[in-house]
Amino acid sequence: MIVYEYVLFAIGIVLLVKGGQWLVNGASSLAKKLGISSLVIGLTIVAFGTSTPELVVNLIASISGNDQIVFGNIIGSNIANILLVLGATATIHAITVPATTVRKEIPFAFLAVAVLFFISNKFLLNNDNSFIVTRADGLILLAFFAIFIYYAFGMALSQREKLKRTREDKERIEKRPYSLIIFYIILGLICLYFGGLWTVRGAVYIAEKLGLSQFFISATIVALGTSLPELTTSITAALKKDINLSIGTIVGSNIFNIFWILGLTAIVSPVKIPIFINLDLIILGVVTLLLFTFTFLAEKSRLERKHGILFLWLYIAYIILIISRG
Repeated sequence: MIVYEYVLFAIGIVLLVKGGQWLVNGASSLAKKLGISSLVIGLTIVAFGTSTPELVVNLIASISGNDQIVFGNIIGSNIANILLVLGATATIHAITVPATTVRKEIPFAFLAVAVLFFISNKFLLNNDNSFIVTRADGLILLAFFAIFIYYAFGMALSQREKLKRTREDKERIEKRPYSLIIFYIILGLICLYFGGLWTVRGAVYIAEKLGLSQFFISATIVALGTSLPELTTSITAALKKDINLSIGTIVGSNIFNIFWILGLTAIVSPVKIPIFINLDLIILGVVTLLLFTFTFLAEKSRLERKHGILFLWLYIAYIILIISRG
C-alpha cells in the first residue's frame, strides 16, 4: 500500500508538470488567436485550471468534516503562490507587472484577504460565536467572484479591440487550428486535475504516517501539492518570457481560491473556522501588500530577482513558523 501511494504521488507530479506546460501553450495560443491578452487568459482560463486541485481537495475535506484542511489549503496555497511561485519565477526572470495588475488585480487580491478576515472575525460585530463560514457567507464570496469575472471579461473585450499583432505572430498562431489549441487546454486541465489530486493524496498519506496534524499537512504539504500547477505554469511562462501569463496566473488563482473555491465549498458544506487562523490571514495580507509595494514603487513595475530571493526566504520563514506551531 505504501509503495502504491509513493508511485501515485510520483505520477501526480509528472502530470502536474506536463499539464502545466500544455495549459500554458494552449492558453497563450488561444489568447493571441482570439485577440485577447495573455494577462486576461491567465486571470480566467488558466486560473480556473490551476485552481482545480484546491477545489477538489476542499470539497472532499469539507464534506468529510476536515475543515482545518480547507483553510490551511487556501491560505497556504495563496502564500505559496506569492512567496514560492512568484519568488521562484522572479528569480529566473524579472517580472514586469502590467499597470492594470498593480492598480486593480493585486488590490482585488488583497480585498479577498480582507473579506475573508472579516468573515472569520464576524463574531466581533454580531456576537456570532459559531466560527463557521456559512452558506450566506459563501454567497457573499461568490458575489465578489462574479464582480471579478465581470471585470476580467470586460477588460478582455476592451483589449481585444486594442491588440495589434505583428504579421509573424499572426501567421504563426493562425496555423494552429482551434481544435488543436482546445485539445492542449483540455489535456492540460485533465492532467492538472488528476495530477493535483494524486499528488495531494500521496502527500497526505505519507504525512499522516508521520503523525503530523491536519493543519500542518494542509498548510504545507497539501498547499505545496496544490500550488504545483501555479509553479509549473509560471516557471514555464517565465522561461518562455510570457511574463503576463505568470503574474496573471498567480493573482487570478489567489482571487479564485478565496472567492470561488471557499465560496463554493461553504455553500456545499459550511466550513468551521480554526480559532488560530488570524495570524495566517494577517501574514497573507502582509505578503499581498508586499507584492503591491514592490511592484508599485519599482521602476517600470518590475519584480526583480532580489525581490524573488526575498520572497523565497520569507516562505522558508513561514514554513518554520508552521512547523514550530505544529
